[in-house]
Amino acid sequence: MPGAGGGPGAVLAPGLTEVSYSTNQANALIHLYRAEVGKMTAWRQRLDMTTNWSVVTSAGLASFALGDAGNSHATFLFAMFMNYFFLRLEARRFRTYEIAHHRVRIMERFFYPAMLGDRVDPGWHQLLLAELSKPRSPMSRNDALGWRLGRNYLWIYAAVLLAWFAKLDLEQPKGYVLTFPDAFALADIGNFPGWLVFAIVGVFYSYLIWLAVRAARTYPLEEG
Repeated sequence: MPGAGGGPGAVLAPGLTEVSYSTNQANALIHLYRAEVGKMTAWRQRLDMTTNWSVVTSAGLASFALGDAGNSHATFLFAMFMNYFFLRLEARRFRTYEIAHHRVRIMERFFYPAMLGDRVDPGWHQLLLAELSKPRSPMSRNDALGWRLGRNYLWIYAAVLLAWFAKLDLEQPKGYVLTFPDAFALADIGNFPGWLVFAIVGVFYSYLIWLAVRAARTYPLEEG
């Protein structure tokens, strides 16, 4: 365990900080760092995969809905639902990714500066031990949803919304004049009133925007 000054296992040498490491301790931390970076890379690929699923699904459903005037605009509502499923799946993966990222940042912030001669808190390893003994994501589920929305999914949802509006417009005869509140009838689905469809979509998109705005902008380790 890293010590301070002349503690057990410390190697005293000019220019080193108070925190010094034996060869075994340094090697163990270096291997841990490499392992956590490997986890980050694997989870990063899984995050990209989920986003790709969302893009491909949205594009496929949009092509189907716009390809034939007889296809219902409800296809885009299904696309919104599927994208929310992918978003929640990606947020869960992102939280797991952040566990490894948090450990990597701890070592980058304390271990490597100490090895390079900078002065750091000699008790920093307690923070790493706490993360290893009880793994937990440094961000909440809502923060993870907000981060992935801000980075990727708001753009996907904006494209789906515009395509939905285009579908509603294309279903009307040429020269159709849009008037309110009659325009709400464009979104009718069988006996389900269009105004209620618009209301549900409006509430849903407001919720997405709220998640994106409230998401934390800094990682917990780097706050303050």
